[in-house]
Amino acid sequence: MKFSIIIPLYNRPTEIDELLDSLTRQTFKDFDVIVVEDGSNVRSDSIIEKYRPQLDIKYYYKPNSGPGTTRNYGAERSEGDYFVFFDSDCIIPDDYMQIVAHRLDDNFTDCYGGPDAAMPNFTPVQKAISYAMTSIISTGGIRGASEKAGKFHPRSFNMGFSRKVLEATHGFSTMRFGEDIDMTLRILEGGFETQLIKEAFVYHKRRTDFRKFFRQVFNSGCARINLNQRHPGSLKLVHTLPACFLVGEIVCILAAIVTAIIFKNWVAPLLCLSPLILLSLIIFIDSARKNGVRVGLLSIEAVFVQLTAYGMGFIKAAWNTYVLGKKDDTTGFVKNFYK
Repeated sequence: MKFSIIIPLYNRPTEIDELLDSLTRQTFKDFDVIVVEDGSNVRSDSIIEKYRPQLDIKYYYKPNSGPGTTRNYGAERSEGDYFVFFDSDCIIPDDYMQIVAHRLDDNFTDCYGGPDAAMPNFTPVQKAISYAMTSIISTGGIRGASEKAGKFHPRSFNMGFSRKVLEATHGFSTMRFGEDIDMTLRILEGGFETQLIKEAFVYHKRRTDFRKFFRQVFNSGCARINLNQRHPGSLKLVHTLPACFLVGEIVCILAAIVTAIIFKNWVAPLLCLSPLILLSLIIFIDSARKNGVRVGLLSIEAVFVQLTAYGMGFIKAAWNTYVLGKKDDTTGFVKNFYK
């Protein structure tokens, strides 16, 4: 098989520079690279030219249409038998393509996915966000190890599928958020199998501050309801946990305020807040053990932002869809996916 690496890009020349640099060091070389600018205001022409001597690379510019259709645009112009998709904010370990090629040789599936991790030189906030997005405490284990064999749901920052899948599914949909889960569900519904390649991880920068992280996760919460509209039955109990957390969080805070007014001491409010305090302590101990004290403290905020924002988006979309009877617009909160 020859692999084609597809990278959608929007106003991120520094990030694509780091990603392409990491691809030059791959121990497995049988791949080409397709970078597609999705209507960027800040183009990366000069960055691409720098890597032409080292990579078999193609560069396209198109009007903005979102990440899913931009990936399709690149795949349709590639020469590979198997497409590998990375987000532009990823850095790829040197043996990544070697691992994927060997695994697919030994156990071929038409779709695979891999996990993500934080590099030692990531900022403390990036490491905290990475912890929030990968820890079983904050995700319930749905992002990898607990998925059943053949039913793993890859995410588009680190996934691949065959040309046969592209032809059968016509690629990613026009959804702005949740388009990768929608793609995976359509792959499975089409009778294809997926697999998790745990060793094929990428270093994923994600968002650089909590404000951007909040907006991203809010839209993910909205998208989960929209995905269930497209794929009835895809909504699982675990997907409702952030909304349950949000309700519990509000109840604890309101109870603490009321008891402080009534009893005029700190003991009763502290008891009301004890579930949130206990959760914070668990997060801190777990993250600090892996990442150090500073990241452990920031991880508390990252997890609370993640669960609160996802819960808000989930409840908003559920209310609009199931109570008001209208289709929720996940772009209503953030007009552009990349911002």
